[in-house]
Amino acid sequence: MPDPTAVQRLTKRTLVTVSHALEQAALAAADDGPMVVFALFQRLPYFERERRVYERIAGRAAATVVGMVAEHAPDLPVGVHPVLLDEKEDLAREWSVVVLTPRFGAVLVARDLEEFQAGATTLESGRVFEGRYLLRRDEALHEVLRLRTQLLDRLTPAALSAVNVVVDRVRDLPATPGESRADAMMRLFTVRAEHDHTRLRDGGQRPGAATRPAVAGDTDLTGRPGVRRWAGADGVTASGVLPVAVLAVRITFGSGASEGPLGRTAVRQQQAAVEMLVARLRPADRATKVGENDFLLLLPALAHEDAVSFAYRLVADFTAAEDRGSFMAATVTVALTVTRRRPLPEAGLWKALQWAIAENTPVVTVDG
Repeated sequence: MPDPTAVQRLTKRTLVTVSHALEQAALAAADDGPMVVFALFQRLPYFERERRVYERIAGRAAATVVGMVAEHAPDLPVGVHPVLLDEKEDLAREWSVVVLTPRFGAVLVARDLEEFQAGATTLESGRVFEGRYLLRRDEALHEVLRLRTQLLDRLTPAALSAVNVVVDRVRDLPATPGESRADAMMRLFTVRAEHDHTRLRDGGQRPGAATRPAVAGDTDLTGRPGVRRWAGADGVTASGVLPVAVLAVRITFGSGASEGPLGRTAVRQQQAAVEMLVARLRPADRATKVGENDFLLLLPALAHEDAVSFAYRLVADFTAAEDRGSFMAATVTVALTVTRRRPLPEAGLWKALQWAIAENTPVVTVDG
């Protein structure tokens, strides 16, 4: 029998589904109050998408506590108590929803792994977390106590008082029989959701889904459209989460290569250059052509030192091709950054690339 408290690797898309299920449980009419709800959203844009739901939850709960990274308290609905998190503390990487009443409990606690699932339709939906979810009142009590302790000095007196009232009521009553049955249902529901999301991801676009017209710089080097949407140009996204290595690449073709059996045409040289770029990409990476000889490479969840190594290996690939006496004679210049900013800071990279070309520097890095 699987351990119901064991953690699992889950994509953000599945966590959204589970979160919505727990939020609907909080909204369900039930004579089992008082209720307390804790929710950690990481960043404000993620809360804004659920603002109306939490406005309704706050109307039913004794306390609704919402945490996120922010410098100043955001404007939240009446009854929602904000808790500000520092981006360096562990809670900033946590995605949690906890619902607790004297007779009911629901828990989702997940930690951002800062990884990306290859094949995901967007950078956001492919973010990977490690988490657990339960429909058990005593587990929900445990999580409320944990969060109360960790956030104690940041809870308003009104919120703390309301949380304490619920905790005291829960301790006075036994848990409801049959929670293991609800847990089994929840596990099946979540496993099927993750399976369906994986199937859709691996199968590409859904049958009958609308296609968008091709836009310059929005089709990757393998022919897949929608690079801008994948990178978060539209939809809900936020700065400060998944790191992405962004590389601006300029290929400069020479004129001194010897003729080969395929000829030294500009078209063939460009084709070979693209093949060399694609050969270096991981399954999760995307790359697109944005100018005659300019390319943008997007490598999610890649550390800075690994991105620098990638750039120098790319430079070495082109040097080696020329040293072998290949028909292609070209050099490559790279400007790169590893960033958590959204939208991705492309403009600064292109300026840095121009500087690198003028200074005859093959690789230049830019602060993210």
